[in-house]
Amino acid sequence: MAVKNLELRAKVIVEGFWNGLHRSPFHGFSVEFSEYRQYSPGDDPRYLDWKLYARSDRYYIKKFEDETNLRCHLLVDQSRSMEYGSRDYTKYHYANTLAATLGYFLFQQGDAVGLLSFADKINDFLPARNRSGHLRRIMLALEKPPSGASTDLESPLQRIVELVRRRGLVVLISDLLAPIEALENRLRLLRACGHEVQVFQLLDPAERRFTFDQANFFQDVESGKEVYVDPNQARKGYLERLEKHLATVESICNKNGIGYHFLTTEQPLELQLFDFLKARMSRSKVIAR
Repeated sequence: MAVKNLELRAKVIVEGFWNGLHRSPFHGFSVEFSEYRQYSPGDDPRYLDWKLYARSDRYYIKKFEDETNLRCHLLVDQSRSMEYGSRDYTKYHYANTLAATLGYFLFQQGDAVGLLSFADKINDFLPARNRSGHLRRIMLALEKPPSGASTDLESPLQRIVELVRRRGLVVLISDLLAPIEALENRLRLLRACGHEVQVFQLLDPAERRFTFDQANFFQDVESGKEVYVDPNQARKGYLERLEKHLATVESICNKNGIGYHFLTTEQPLELQLFDFLKARMSRSKVIAR
């Protein structure tokens, strides 16, 4: 997270992840995440990728863009609640880095990546592509500062249904600190359209554990409203409501066949990428050697 440039930060994480992956039992990854397929007798040897052979000791044929198996759209929350952070960086920096890392990883495998960023309205939409310069445009959109007066979870999910006709992967990255009454219907609609959906819910450690110990004014960063709070009196009720909220989100995802990943901003990002890939491998029933 100390690396200032977002694209370089994502590259560092992915390259570190690859090094660890190739030393692990999970070095056989899903072809849905690759621009390659395994060599079969009769394939043109001109398209063998010798660099990949050197890393994996397997023969792979390089595929072309129009053969891409996966089209992924990243839905990233850029509302003002994402500006909170008790560490050297905020949820906004962590979420953008996670999105950039997933985007960089998929792009390097030849998959098509798109972005929809949102707050109280949709900020940017970039359709899923794998072309020169497209990843850079995604990075620039991710680097835009948080905005908006609230978080609207319904509109971006509805918009993706309207805009993306081909089946693909939709990744929602948000703290989900917003009313979630309509969340289940929108997620169910995405699944009905044939999309695979993965939800990353992230919180700051102070939000998750309510580590505050002195009475003070707390400000809602979206509305600007200030409330005087004594943490000793408020902690129990806060944690009970938060646990209920988190359990509801996870239940919605589980009921609808949606991958749910809860994380705090203190967790290493390469672990999230690793868990994400394992989930994809499991779904594709690919057994690693």
